[in-house]
Amino acid sequence: MSPLAVLAAIPSPSWSAFHLGPLTIHAYALCILLGIVVCLWLTSRRWAAAGEEPDTLWDIAYVAIPLGLVGARLYHVLITAPEDYFGPGRNPWDALKIWEGGIGIMGAISCGALGAWIACRRLGLSLTKFADAAAPGILLAQGIGRWGNWFNQELFGKPTTLPWGLEIDPTSYNFPHQYPPGTLFHPTFLYESLWDVLGALLLLWISRRGLLKLGQTFWAYVAYYGFGRLMIELFLRIDHSQELLGLRIHVWTAGLLVVLGLIMLGVYGRRPPQDRDERPDAGTQGHTLENAGTPR
Repeated sequence: MSPLAVLAAIPSPSWSAFHLGPLTIHAYALCILLGIVVCLWLTSRRWAAAGEEPDTLWDIAYVAIPLGLVGARLYHVLITAPEDYFGPGRNPWDALKIWEGGIGIMGAISCGALGAWIACRRLGLSLTKFADAAAPGILLAQGIGRWGNWFNQELFGKPTTLPWGLEIDPTSYNFPHQYPPGTLFHPTFLYESLWDVLGALLLLWISRRGLLKLGQTFWAYVAYYGFGRLMIELFLRIDHSQELLGLRIHVWTAGLLVVLGLIMLGVYGRRPPQDRDERPDAGTQGHTLENAGTPR
């Protein structure tokens, strides 16, 4: 390995938690929490700029966020790595230890959307309009949350000699011992984080210019995120995963997001140009998401 690669490598943190008295604070949980806060902030600005009552955002969030977190954990426990919790010598109660890492964004998207649907239906709000408002913030939250994988030294990619290779502690549980100590790995957490942040900025730019119809912003997010995740899963990830027909299960779920997102983009794109909101009382000038692409 060249000296340049070693000097330029990305180090992994030597800690993943700290203590405040009897309380243990996990960096992984802080990354998730920070992502949620940023998502709520951005969504609240877009929701209000679209002419909606700001307080209704919190009514939706109280349902969507907990369900999203539950779905994220269930996806990991039941689909990604069930043998870690239900295999021989394993403790099923460890499935509750979300702070140790292990959530699936695919589960968060599906169950979070279910929670938003329940809340919007109860409140008489447009789910489609809310999803458009939330999409950029969700991508930002995902980009921030990915840094939790860095603190936990997990979910990295194949070995690399690139100068931004990621160092992993060879004594770590997650270090793949088929490789010698000192091996550098692709920092897939960083790739996905940058992809998500770029996508959020792109959605804000496109939305502000009124290039998308009602519903298309959310489904553009779904297709965009799915494509980036698909590339990482197909070509870079080496951590254990359940497989289906010889492919990682995440390849199938990411591919499904891409296909579904593109189909729904087409469906919503067939709407008449003037159809910018399915609620007639919220479609006036200055109160559409197309005019509220970025916070003012």
